[in-house]
Order: sequence, then structure tokens, then C-alpha cells
Amino acid sequence: MRTSRKGSVEMPAFVRQLVKETEKRVTSFFKGGRGGGAGELTEGEEGGEEEGVIPSPYLDRPVLDKHMQEGCASWGLTYALASMQGWRAHMEDFHNCFPQLGGELSHWGFFAVFDGHAGSAVAQHCSRNLLDHILGTGKIRADADVERVTEGIKEGFFLMDKHLHAMACREGWERGGTTVVSTAITPHHIYFVNCGDSRAVLCRAGRVAFSTEDHKPFLPAERERIESAGGSVTLQRVNGSLAVSRALGDFSYKTTEWRPVTEQMVSPEPEVSAVERSPADEFLVLACDGVWDTVSNEELCAFVHSRLRVCTDLREVCSQVIDLCLYKGSLDNISIILVCFPGAPQLSPEALHQEAELEDFLESKVAEIFEELSARGDEPDLLSVLTVLASAVIPGLPPGGGLQSKRNCIISAYYQQKEARRSRLAQIPIFSGIPSYRCQLESVYYKCLLVELD
Repeated sequence: MRTSRKGSVEMPAFVRQLVKETEKRVTSFFKGGRGGGAGELTEGEEGGEEEGVIPSPYLDRPVLDKHMQEGCASWGLTYALASMQGWRAHMEDFHNCFPQLGGELSHWGFFAVFDGHAGSAVAQHCSRNLLDHILGTGKIRADADVERVTEGIKEGFFLMDKHLHAMACREGWERGGTTVVSTAITPHHIYFVNCGDSRAVLCRAGRVAFSTEDHKPFLPAERERIESAGGSVTLQRVNGSLAVSRALGDFSYKTTEWRPVTEQMVSPEPEVSAVERSPADEFLVLACDGVWDTVSNEELCAFVHSRLRVCTDLREVCSQVIDLCLYKGSLDNISIILVCFPGAPQLSPEALHQEAELEDFLESKVAEIFEELSARGDEPDLLSVLTVLASAVIPGLPPGGGLQSKRNCIISAYYQQKEARRSRLAQIPIFSGIPSYRCQLESVYYKCLLVELD
């Protein structure tokens, strides 16, 4: 970990080893112990239309490999993104990162997260073409006022949806769609653009200054439009099936010919908000609902703010957010874009010292718990150590992250104790001829992924 002077095991390789150890036992634990199983509709998923068994939208074990990227703009903006498939059977998230547009928009940036559902085709296609449709309106110019830029963005979304509909008619498909959360950053304004239930948050002077509103079918204005178009809201979903009320694609919900596109059951109209830039702007986050299902706006703002004071690698900060969401129980694809302004928190020697002290304390606490439990007989498993640790008073945990955000440090400390105990036993004559046994993790690691420590 790069957040302090102490090193630890890199998450992806370490977790892959644990996954290999526990693969055979995950299925029964996961299907029996966590919500969102095969028969339950999940966020953004449509109900199965075929008779018989409905395939689970979840895997027996999560795909933990992360795609990460970083970059900057000449006018002072830096960014990073990270995405992970997680527990989902398929990766349906896509993204855009254009920190510096060309021509007269050389001091503009554009970023977007696309969260697909019922397949990834629509999200992927939009990630490749939405910006071109927006710029193609001719209304996005350096000297354009807020009203004209807003019109251009909305018109670009409508053109994108019209293009998708032509493709659907030509290729014979009507299912599949995507939510979009994006931002256009100009020298004077930040345009937040949202269509669906992904979300954007702006952190200014250490606090949430702005956030987009999710478009859910049960919201009064959304419900009124859905019902006026002949649909219903059941189980908080459009016609009991789709969990979002605005999206690109999803043409089976846009079939009322006499109504304009903005008045269909599912609308492609984005909500556009223009926020004046301030020297106090620190960073903004764009993320899919796989993040917001587990952390609040305030928690994420506080956590990222604290991580920027101990880590200069924005990719690592994004990676830690993904790990936090996974440990808090997110079962969805997880994608996040972090955009930092010149006013973002800087590396702090004091914060680094506090982080190192925290990790020292956790390591000593894990050693203490391990020895106490070992004195009772059998070697303690990881879940037992975590359970005892959760009841301890631990000062200095990262704000917004809590104990879950230090889970990697705790797991590493536990296995250090396990290896140390094994080495001590090997030096005792009665154990000297016994080969080193392979650790039996059973389903402990996955329980540690999902158990709440708050």
C-alpha cells in the first residue's frame, strides 16, 4: 500500500490466491447467505421472460481484476479511473475520459460513466459515440452561454438515442440500455449531466457541494410520467422490471408513438446542472450505482479527501474506493472516475505519520487477538479475529471508510501471525517432522468480504 511508510500485500494477486483456496465452498455460502440471488431482480436488470430456471446474474466468486487509467490536462486537471466486474456475471460498465478536448475547447474536459443493463452493447456503443453527438449539435462552443451548452448536451442525448433506435430496428433488438453520468468541465463552469441512477458528486472545501439526483421510478415526477405513458411502478420498478426511469436505449419502454421521447415510460432526457467553478473545488467523482449502493455522498467525499492526504497515486485512491465498496457488500460492477482540481488535498507528512501509526496499531491489535484466541486451543481463523477486532475501539480510522477500508492491512497482519505461529511450531521437536500444512480458508474470506464491521 502506498498510503504510508509500511508495505503490504498488493490486493489483486493476494486475493486471487485466496479465491483459489476457497472456490469450492463459495457457492453454497453465497447463495444461502446474501440477498440478490438468482430469483431476485437486481438493480438495472430486467425480469426473465423465459420459462424455467433463470440464470443467476451473479458469479460464485467475484472477478477482482481492475482496469485502471490516469491522465492530466495542461490546464491543471488530473484524473484517474478504476473499474471492476465484481460479483456480476458480466461486465457492463464503460467510460469516457477526455481531459482536454481539441480546437477552441482545448480548456474543456469531458468524463462519463456508462452503466449498462440487459447486456453491454448499448453502454459500449454510447461510450464511443455520445460525445460526438453532443459536439455535433454545433452548440458546444467556447463562447456559448450556459443555456446554449445545456441545450446542446440534451440534444446530443436525444440524437444518441435516435441513432440507437435506428440500430435496434435494423438489427431486430429492443432490450438493453444504459444509464449515463457525465461532466463537462469548462474554464468557468462544471456541467453535471445525469440520466439514470449513476451519480456525480463535487467536493469543495472538504464538503459535498453538489450531487446529482438518481432517476428512480418511485419518485413522484418519474412515476407520473411512467403512468401517463401507460406503464406502472411495481416493486419500485418500471412495469415491475426496470429499476431506472431514465436511460438511453430500453426501447421496449418507449413504444407510445403519440408521445414525445421525453414523455415515454423511460426517458432519454438527461438532467443538466451548471455549477460555477471555485478555487475551493477539490475533486469530483463519477460512479455507477455499484458504489452508491454501499457508501453515501458524504462518506465518499470524506474518504477520498483523507486518501489524497496520504497517497499521490490517484489510481490507488480509486482502487481503495472499489475495495471499500466490495468489502461493504456491493454485488454490482463497480466503476469510478476521480477528477482532481488544483485545490485538491495534497500529501501531508502529518497524515502519513497518523496512517503509519494506525497500521502499527492494527498490526499489534491483530497479534494480540491472535495470541489470545490461540491460547484457548485451536488456531483462530480470520473471521474470528475480525469479529473481535470489530468490537475494539480503534482511533484514527479513515473518515467515511471505517474498519472496512483497512481490511487489507488486517488480512496481511493476520497471515503474518499465522506464518509466525507455524514457524514456532516447526521448531518444536514433536512437530519438526510434520510438513507445513496448507491453510484451510473454507469460506472465511468471502464472509470477510461481506460481513459488516460497523
